[in-house]
Amino acid sequence: MRNSSTFGSAFLILFLCLRVFLGNFAVDYTNIQSLSMSDIKNLLFDLGGVIMDIDRMRCIRSFERLGMRNAADYLGDYGQKGPFEALEAGAIEPDEFRCRIKSIIGTDTPVTDGQIDRAFNAFLTGIPLRRLQALRSLRSSYGIYLLSNTNSVMWHSRIASAFRAEGLEMGDYFDGTVTSFEAKALKPSADIFRYAERKLGIVPAQTVFLDDSEANVEAARSLGFAGLHVAPGREFTDILKEAGL
Repeated sequence: MRNSSTFGSAFLILFLCLRVFLGNFAVDYTNIQSLSMSDIKNLLFDLGGVIMDIDRMRCIRSFERLGMRNAADYLGDYGQKGPFEALEAGAIEPDEFRCRIKSIIGTDTPVTDGQIDRAFNAFLTGIPLRRLQALRSLRSSYGIYLLSNTNSVMWHSRIASAFRAEGLEMGDYFDGTVTSFEAKALKPSADIFRYAERKLGIVPAQTVFLDDSEANVEAARSLGFAGLHVAPGREFTDILKEAGL
């Protein structure tokens, strides 16, 4: 009896562990299943963590090497603080951002604008070609759009160059783009989603939004979009296929 009880307890623990593990990869298709495939006209993508790979710690280490001892306090997984957030929200321009970073670092370690930009761009590690190819393929069936919390430093340098990997430009992958710094609003605020509706001419009920932040996905759903969470380690192509898109 003791051996049987021990086996039963071990099995229960294993079962619960598997549920937790698999739960991390589960995708909520509830608001997708309520729609027919013909209802979906547009796919609205987040950038970092969905299309482009990111490495927060690499960026933090880069700023630490410049003398910013508390870089981790400013750079989060799904959002930034201080001058980083202000730049993303379009509240300050790149020149002011760099001045603020220099002020945080202090006069003991003089740094150049180029060093700051390179450290910031270390957050982005690139876009696998398979994802670029997938975006081009999806454009034959859907309107493909981008909605990203990003900043003008990255947008006009590392991000732009990443989309040239196939010898093309960003406009060859998207029918339209919206950035937080142009909208002067950040996800998950409703303001940026409404801005995207107006600029891109999309209807939420006809649009699937994909993001690596669950908070952003929930915000989109509350505004009438269909939402899919792209968890770490998942590919948006697989999640779309599982949703029947």
